[in-house]
Amino acid sequence: MPERTVFQAMSRGHVVSVGTNATVFEAACVMTSANCGSVLVVDTAGSMLGILTERDLMTRVLAKAVDPAKTLVTKVMTPNPRCVAPETRVADAVLIMIERGFRHLPIVADGGKILGVFSARDALPREVGTAVGLAEFNEQVNDALG
Repeated sequence: MPERTVFQAMSRGHVVSVGTNATVFEAACVMTSANCGSVLVVDTAGSMLGILTERDLMTRVLAKAVDPAKTLVTKVMTPNPRCVAPETRVADAVLIMIERGFRHLPIVADGGKILGVFSARDALPREVGTAVGLAEFNEQVNDALG
């Protein structure tokens, strides 16, 4: 069975996004309506400036008692997120997530067109297993070289 790409595995067929003038509350409502764990923050030209995730809401808003109705997403988003190309293998994307400590990767095509967001939930158990094996191998190599 050929390995899936992040674009093939992506559960959502459209981009969930908000503009730079959106509040954290509005972004959370968009995420809830779309039943997703992240929202991309885009400028008026449609260029991605950042991503706001469930973890951002927890650590940068709730834990710091920031008022979501008065705070713009640009103040708490993760700016310039790591992105992957649509042809990236799922196991490679999961490896990036394991090594960098996040669960969402925007998928961006040549020319900067945003195609969506790959979530760790989109990966199958065997793909996660492959990524974990690669992460363990990388750690062993780093230990041997370090």
